[in-house]
Amino acid sequence: MTSWKANKEGSMLMNRKRALVEKAPKDYKLLWMAMPFIVIVFLFSYVPIFGWIYSFFDYVPGVSIFDCDFVGLDYFKLIFNDDNVLRSLKNTFIFALINICLTPLPMFMAILLNELRNGPIKKFTQTFTTLPNFISWVIIFSLATALFASDGIVTGLATALGIGDASNSLLGSNEAVYWFQSFLLQWKTLGWNSIIYMAAISGIDQEQYEAARVDGAGYLQCALHVTLPAMMETFVVLFILNVGNFLNTGYEQYLLFKNSLTAPNIEVLDLYTYRIGLQNMDYSYGVAISVVKSLVSISLVVVANLVAKKIRGKAVI
Repeated sequence: MTSWKANKEGSMLMNRKRALVEKAPKDYKLLWMAMPFIVIVFLFSYVPIFGWIYSFFDYVPGVSIFDCDFVGLDYFKLIFNDDNVLRSLKNTFIFALINICLTPLPMFMAILLNELRNGPIKKFTQTFTTLPNFISWVIIFSLATALFASDGIVTGLATALGIGDASNSLLGSNEAVYWFQSFLLQWKTLGWNSIIYMAAISGIDQEQYEAARVDGAGYLQCALHVTLPAMMETFVVLFILNVGNFLNTGYEQYLLFKNSLTAPNIEVLDLYTYRIGLQNMDYSYGVAISVVKSLVSISLVVVANLVAKKIRGKAVI
C-alpha cells in the first residue's frame, strides 16, 4: 500500500514537472513579446527620474550640472511659501475632485451601451462617443471658440432668447471655468474610458443573465443585480489609479483655454510647472514642484490601495 502511494506521488510529481517544462517556453515567448513595451516604459518613466537631480542645483541652461551651485532643499522650501503654487494647487484639487466624482460615468455609459439591442445603432453610438478622444485639444478649442465665444453660435442664440449675455461668454467667465472645463474633458474621454468597462461586461457569464430572466428580472434589474456588481472590481482598480493621478490633470487643455479673465481659476499645477520651467526658464524650481507632485501621487496610490485592502480584504495593485 505504501509502495502504491509512493508511486502515485512520484507519478504526480513527474507530471507536474513535465507540465512546467512544457509551459516554460510559452512563458518566455510572452516575456519576449512584452519586452519592447517594458523597455519603452523604462525609457520614458524611469530614466527621466535622473532629472530630479536638477532640483538640488541652481541649474543654468548650457552649463554642466556639476558646475552649478548646490542649493540642497532651498527650492523645496520655496514651494511652501509660493502663493502661486497654493493657488494652482487649489485649482488642481477642484478639477481633480470633480473628475473623481464623475468617475462612474464611463461605467454607466458602458451599461447603457450594453443594453442597446440594435447592433448597428450600438456600434454607431460607441464609435461616435469614442471619436472625440482622438481629437486634439487645439481643434476642441477652435470648436469651443466658434460655439461659446462672445460672437459664437451658442452665445448669440442664448442672447437672442434673453437667457445669456454676449459680454460674459463661457470662455471668458471665471465662475464657469471649473464645470465648463470638466464638461469638455468628459465629452472628450467618456466614450474612450467606457471601452474597458465594455470589455469587463463581455466577460460576464451569460448564464447569470439567463438565470435572472428566469426569475423575472427585466433589463434594469439585470443591469443593477448582474452587470453592475460584476464591474465593481474594474471600477475599484480604475478609481485607485485615478486617485494616483489626482494631481496629474495635464496642462494642454488649460494652456489653450487660459486667458486674462480665467487665469486665476484655470491655472493648475501642471500648467504652473510648465510656465515656471519652460516659459520662465527656471528649470530647477519647476523640477522641484514636479518631484513633490510625483511623491504625493505615489503616496495617494499607496493610501488608496491600503484603504481598498482594509475594506475588501485584499489589495488591488
